Amino acid sequence: MTQGTPTLAAGARKVTADEVVQPFITEIQEACAALPEASRPKMVAFLASSDPAAVKYAQWTAKTLERDGMRFELREVEADDLDEAVQKANADTSVHGIMIYYPIFGMLPGFSGASADHALRDTVSLSKDVEGLCHFYRRTLYRNQRYVDAEQARKCVLPCTPLAVVKILEHLDIYDRKLSDDSQLSGKTITVVNRSEVVGRPLAAMLANDGATVYSVDIDSTYIFRRGKVEHVSAEATTEQFVRESEVVILAVPTDSYKMDPSWVKEGAIVVNVSHFKNIDGDALLATRPGVRYVPAVGKVTIAMLERNLLRLRENFAGCSRLMWDSSTGCVEPAPPVSSP
Repeated sequence: MTQGTPTLAAGARKVTADEVVQPFITEIQEACAALPEASRPKMVAFLASSDPAAVKYAQWTAKTLERDGMRFELREVEADDLDEAVQKANADTSVHGIMIYYPIFGMLPGFSGASADHALRDTVSLSKDVEGLCHFYRRTLYRNQRYVDAEQARKCVLPCTPLAVVKILEHLDIYDRKLSDDSQLSGKTITVVNRSEVVGRPLAAMLANDGATVYSVDIDSTYIFRRGKVEHVSAEATTEQFVRESEVVILAVPTDSYKMDPSWVKEGAIVVNVSHFKNIDGDALLATRPGVRYVPAVGKVTIAMLERNLLRLRENFAGCSRLMWDSSTGCVEPAPPVSSP
């Protein structure tokens, strides 16, 4: 064994984001190359903080989109001016996608939402919400409504990081493609550690909507997500117990202080580390758990999902300056042009 090479248990392997993402990059680049340059997807991103992580993510996003033939514009604004700036981008027909680098206000209360940041997500038009975080897309996700329109010609966008995890699991063949879309995870047990509104909760719902039994673990509670339903678990039950039952474990705790014990992980399981921090000792996991597949980072796949969402929004809504919502179906359609008097 070469010095410095970690020991691997039988069948264990590390799965890199590069392995998963390449087919998506090819797909995105080919789709953009087929479009006239002036009409290629354009994303406007808003930076309203000095958070170094947000600045780094903005730079990384710009580089990736431009590499793949998309247009990217970063607009730096004061936090108090962000609402107005987003509304202007909503009205700009040359803009196909909008994203905001959070956090902006953190947990400060909002006038029209549980927090100011939560309220900001709903200011982005559903026709440009490249992150899939506004009320319309949250509603369609939790209701397992997969299309924007009643004719099922326009697919909904989904939150980028949860969607990246789904694509990773598809790559690793945990989905049974012989079954219908809403049953491909039937019989699978999955633990998701963290229940944030941006990653943990939507991911648990997406996996449950695909047929899995999902243990959603957070700092003060654990719920079981099954398609369209949430159940409490016994106060005596432990995270260790859930993990030992699970074919898949998703770690998304945004702190370096949380570390899962690798011995809890079932042999042959898939472990995906979504957090920017390492929520588990990857070397110890790979050395001690036979057959485990460990994905240490998902960032490159997340960016690819952002690009796919941008392409989808352009395809769904290009040229639509107004939309109308049908409350009976929960779907949207382009509104007819306003007649001149």
